[in-house]
Amino acid sequence: MNAGDGEPGMVRPGGRTARVRESVLRAAGEALVEQGFDRLDLADVARRAEVGKTTVYRRWSTPAGLVADLLTDMAEQSVPRADSGSLDEDLRANARLVAATLTDARQGPLFRAVIAAATCDDRTAQALHRFYAVRIEEWAGCVDAAAARGEVPEGTDAHEVVRAVSAPLYYRLLASGDPLDEAVADRAAEAVAVAARAGVYVVRP
Repeated sequence: MNAGDGEPGMVRPGGRTARVRESVLRAAGEALVEQGFDRLDLADVARRAEVGKTTVYRRWSTPAGLVADLLTDMAEQSVPRADSGSLDEDLRANARLVAATLTDARQGPLFRAVIAAATCDDRTAQALHRFYAVRIEEWAGCVDAAAARGEVPEGTDAHEVVRAVSAPLYYRLLASGDPLDEAVADRAAEAVAVAARAGVYVVRP
């Protein structure tokens, strides 16, 4: 893939190019948290990353392209799904990972900034949707495995189960402002596990 093909910045380079990408994405994340999407400026990101403006404009083209690649990088760096052999344990691990990410000193504000940007920029919204689709697909495997073990009914929608685990955590982050910690994460996971075993997430014909 060439730098001009597909989404700007969506190549997976090695060597010096990889170091440039890492520096630019780190700088973009800092700028996004500090200033928000509306004030995200490629020249400012280049200055923060100590790389040439031409490089940033050529590789990412627009702030939306830069955010799209930032989300791709975040997906690549995410922790793989758990595989404990227990649905309860796997969902708890997922909930705790989401809670830890959303309360992280850097990642939490970054997610809020990206979500805010997605409400007013279609390209950022598409990138955000791709990010979550990748993560939900990754963790859906633990529900499929639970169905194979007989822990949940056949026909359980694995993707809906995973979405349901994180939904109340994002609600606290973005809407209510209520505390978000491991205890909250554990309750969310337990509630979804109980509902899944009861057949709430079975796809009806």
